[in-house]
Amino acid sequence: RVVVHTRQGNREVIAAYDLQSGKQLWQDGVDAPYTMNSAATGHGPGPKSTPAIADGRVFTLGISGIFSAHDLATGKLLWRKNAPPAPPEFGTATSPLVDGGNVIAFLGGTGGGALTASDAATGLVKWRWTGDGPGYASPVLATLGGTRQVITQSQNKLVGIDAAGGQLLWEVALKTPYEQNSVTPMVMGELVLYAGLENPTIALRVTKTGTRWTTAPAWRNDDVAMYMSSPAVSGTAIYGLSTKNRGQFFAIDAASGKTMWLTRGREAENASI
Repeated sequence: RVVVHTRQGNREVIAAYDLQSGKQLWQDGVDAPYTMNSAATGHGPGPKSTPAIADGRVFTLGISGIFSAHDLATGKLLWRKNAPPAPPEFGTATSPLVDGGNVIAFLGGTGGGALTASDAATGLVKWRWTGDGPGYASPVLATLGGTRQVITQSQNKLVGIDAAGGQLLWEVALKTPYEQNSVTPMVMGELVLYAGLENPTIALRVTKTGTRWTTAPAWRNDDVAMYMSSPAVSGTAIYGLSTKNRGQFFAIDAASGKTMWLTRGREAENASI
């Protein structure tokens, strides 16, 4: 199956299609009127979040924050959480993440959100971290210092949250203009790569001694700043799109953080790598 989450007028619609024939197998929708921030009208009214699929279920997070689970085979709605009173300033963009029997999503809005683990089958809340509002980056899972954790950009921070219980393990401040933290973190061994608009690109080393967590930059690259385009790693190099000079594709050596090459500029505003 191919699953697509779209907008049709004031409704957000999820549909499944047969991979071989393209035939629509099922469709379901929900009323989701949404007024865009004037600064983000060029982005369109969403949804912006990629659906997550696991164990016969499909999880979607709408631009106003409607969080839904459907049966992959039939399209039956399994459970739904309504939109918060005030979604993030530029609309929900973080995608759900499935971890075993939990589905994790940053719910809520500016100044009032919670990174939330819900039971994938029932939607019942397993744990919530309420230390900051949601950013626009998606969470990732990694094991650092022997602890499985959810790593994400929140409204004002980069955080590591215990995947089992939802406790904050570590955090570093991350300030971007208009609180637009939107680059999905990337884990490379024991290093966490993070970046943001008008910020350098940093590889953070996360360690645990006894019960104490510490973070320290392993390297910092001031040639490259990222905004909405998340990077990718291949072999020993990191590839992505920097916002500098109106868009420069780049390669960074993953071990040292040194710039391998930059294109001339004026390449793009955004790119999927």
